[in-house]
Amino acid sequence: MNEITPINSKGEPYKVKIDEAELKGRVDRLSFDVLRKSDTEAAFTGEYTDSESIGVYKCKACTAELFRSDTKFHSGCGWPSFYQPTAQDAVELIEDRSLFPRVRTEVRCAACGSHLGHVFTGEGYAVPTDERWCINSVALILEPKK
Repeated sequence: MNEITPINSKGEPYKVKIDEAELKGRVDRLSFDVLRKSDTEAAFTGEYTDSESIGVYKCKACTAELFRSDTKFHSGCGWPSFYQPTAQDAVELIEDRSLFPRVRTEVRCAACGSHLGHVFTGEGYAVPTDERWCINSVALILEPKK
């Protein structure tokens, strides 16, 4: 088993351990690079960018529930946008200085530590919160409502 035990922002291992070799074998390369290497898919290319399907969006690495379609909105940014996760403990927020001097807030799956995207505030969208959870389509799987 090729298992890496990433540590969350509290210094604890994530609840779900990901076998890197198994994950690499079941997802496409871009999904793996986004989930495990914090890459980003190109804008306006993702499967869920303009999707209006009803259901639950889950982590592609561990299937933890992350977002619901009723919190998804069209932001025009090129990635699926949500105004909140299913629960605050569904995601982990990490300060991201990779575009220094710009500081962003990275969003990770709280269960397994996979990179999902970023959350932005103060952009003026007319949604219930002042947040845009900008999430890579390739980091998600949609479980349609039955």
